[in-house]
Order: sequence, then C-alpha cells, then structure tokens
Amino acid sequence: MYNIILKKKRNIELSTEEIYKVIEGYTRGDIPDYQMSALLMAICFNGMSERETFDLTMAMAYSGDMLKLERIHNITADKHSTGGVGDKTSLIVAPIAAANGVSMAKMSGKGLGHTGGTIDKLDSIPGFRTELSEEEFIDCVNSCGMAIISQSGELAPADKKMYALRDVTATVDSIPLIASSIMSKKLAAGAKIIVLDVKCGSGAFMKNFEDAKKLAETMIEIGKRGDRKTYALISDMDQPLGDYVGNRLEVYEAVKILHGEGTEDLMDACLDLSAMILIGAGKAGDIESGRTIAKKTIESGEALRVFKNFIAAQGGDNTFADNPEILIKPTNKIEVKAGKTGYITSIDTEKIGLASMYLGGGRQKKEDVIDPDVGLVVHRKKGSFVNAGETLVTLFSKPLSNTEQALECISEAYKISPEMPSEDEASKKHTLAYLGVEDPGVDR
Repeated sequence: MYNIILKKKRNIELSTEEIYKVIEGYTRGDIPDYQMSALLMAICFNGMSERETFDLTMAMAYSGDMLKLERIHNITADKHSTGGVGDKTSLIVAPIAAANGVSMAKMSGKGLGHTGGTIDKLDSIPGFRTELSEEEFIDCVNSCGMAIISQSGELAPADKKMYALRDVTATVDSIPLIASSIMSKKLAAGAKIIVLDVKCGSGAFMKNFEDAKKLAETMIEIGKRGDRKTYALISDMDQPLGDYVGNRLEVYEAVKILHGEGTEDLMDACLDLSAMILIGAGKAGDIESGRTIAKKTIESGEALRVFKNFIAAQGGDNTFADNPEILIKPTNKIEVKAGKTGYITSIDTEKIGLASMYLGGGRQKKEDVIDPDVGLVVHRKKGSFVNAGETLVTLFSKPLSNTEQALECISEAYKISPEMPSEDEASKKHTLAYLGVEDPGVDR
C-alpha cells in the first residue's frame, strides 16, 4: 500500500491489479483508513486516467453483489440523478418507460442534507415496501414493468465504506471518485441502459456547467467500457424542479404530471429523460421523437396505469393516484411574502432545500426521522415580476419543525431587483445539454 500511495502521489498510473488489490483489501478491513485516506487525497490532487477510473469502478462494483437481471423479460434500464431540490422525475419517467416496453429495474437511495431521496418519497405512501428480496424485485418488474427499491447494503459495499471516509477527509470533490461511486452502483445493479441526470447550479453538487459536463462525460465513458448504453443530460438546478418540495408533496406533484397537469419545467425534464431511455431501447430515433412518444404515453393514461400497478405491486395503497389531493395532509401553513417590488433575478436553490430539511422533510444526520407531510410550495420562479407583499413560498410545517431557520433560508434564497433579467437568463431551459445521443437539432 505504501508503494501504491507513493506512485499516485508522483502521478504515476496504477495498474489494474493494484487498484483491485486496494479495493479488496480495504473492503475486507486489511488496509487501514489512514492509508486509504492518503491514496484518496493523492487521487484528488492528481486525478485518474480513463482506464484507472474504469478499473476503480469495476473493482467497487465487484466488491459485493452483482444483480443478475436475465429473468426480466424486456430490455432493462436505470436512471440516476446527481441530486437536487424538487427532483421527483423517477416517479414519472419509470412509468413512461415501462408503458413502452422498457423494464425499469431501479435501486434508489435516501436523501441527506438539502437533496431529496426517491426512497423517502415512496416511504411516504401508506403500505409501500421499498425493501424487497431479489426474487420479489424481479417478479415486480416482470408483472408491471417497473420496481424501485432501496439500495442493498451488499451492493458495492466498497463504495459505502469509501464514501464515509471521503466525507470526513475532504476528498468528495474529485470527478473520478464521484463518477466511480455512482457508476459502481449502476453497473452492479445490472441494467443495460443507464440514463444520467447531471445537475448543475446553486442547488447541485456541480456548481458550473463545465464541471457537470466533465462528470457526465466521465460516467458515459465508464458505462461504455462496461458494455452499457449510457446517456446523460445536464440540467439546471439554479431553481427547484417543479413547484413542490417535500416527500408526500412531491409524490402529489408527480401524480399531477402523470395526469397531464403540472409545471412546464418538470414536464420537460421528464420528457427528455424518457426520450433518452427510449432511444437506448430502440423505441425512438432522436430526442424529439422520444419526447413525442413519452407525451402520448401520459395523454393516453398508460403511464398512470403503470404507476398504479407499481404502487399496488409493492404493497402500497394506490387510491391517491386517482385523487392526489388526499396526499396533502393538514399542516400549519406559513406564507413568505416578497419584501419589495421587482424581478426575481436568482434563487439559491440549496437554501430552499435546507428550508425543507429544517421543517423536517430531510435529514441533517443519517439517523434523523423524516416527517412525510412537511415541505414547501414555490409560487414564484426566476424571471417573475412580483409586487411587495405577494407570496413567494408557502411552508407546510408541524409543531416540531424548525420554522425559524426555514424562514431565514427562504428570505436569503430570493434576490429581487428592479431591473428585468436578460432574455437569455429569463428563458433558460431546464435541460442544458444532451450527451451520448445523436440529435442535430440540439444546441450544445
């Protein structure tokens, strides 16, 4: 291990054998944290080649179970988001893809900090089971075209152990380490098509487009080397996606989209992600035709039908799918007003996410218990003109909510100016770039 650390410190490529030895040894407990920390820091400073990054990903993937999805009838797909605020796209995209003959076999995680987790949203549905055996998981996919379950502790255990170490040693912000962490779990999960939603902006880990693009390209390269059809889009997280933030509130908004209602930005995001899956499955030739198919799947009610079957198949009460208003539970509502008249020039999306967390909709620590009913509704987005006294955000709180901190976050999040924002900024689309697909009509 000393020699391996020294090589990477001197910016010399590690061999495939050396990388596998490190991951196997650290997962078993033979390599101590202090030596692994030194290697991770050397990687942060010197980076890794494409081959090294792929070897690291595969070594982490093979550190635990590798799901075998051969029993699933159709081509399998998975979709991953790098995190964000108000991102409930998995609940919409998976039913669209499944309704078009693509099996969505998806493992998801729980939220931490200002980002929400898909599993937390599903846990807010009465009776829904997010923990299934591998056999139950595959049977569920075969019976209704999709399943979403909590990530198994035996899936890429090296990643779990390494991420905990990176979190306390300031070695999180390395593109090879981020890419290998994400893709090791995706490759271990077994799907043949992988679609990545890489966020950038104030509410994302990647704050600028260039870093987001580099991460997306690195993950696409790993996917291709791993014999997976891999696509990515880079999307805007300079404001929340959709209008609702909070677990049961986001399920409500997802169902509204499946009914053909809801905000344009959320609908666009779901159509783009669905289009990429359909391209990978050979169901569409480009983004535009994929979007058209996806939109028709919503309009026909087929996506909603699959969603209802999916909820029931995993033990949930799906009556809310026909009447989503029953998801909005009575809570204390607090309206946050605009302090002055003008145009909303920016929203610090991370602070919106933190506000939901302080209300009890997210975790500050992994052990925290989430309240599924709390959250917030964003009434005004970037570029909007507001008068002083107009409602910007409505908070849904409970007696145990840290309302004071949530209100402070909201007041700091909005910037209002008397000057109208530029046309480019006001008309900024949610999807900023498509990667890995041939689409001549898209500006890159």
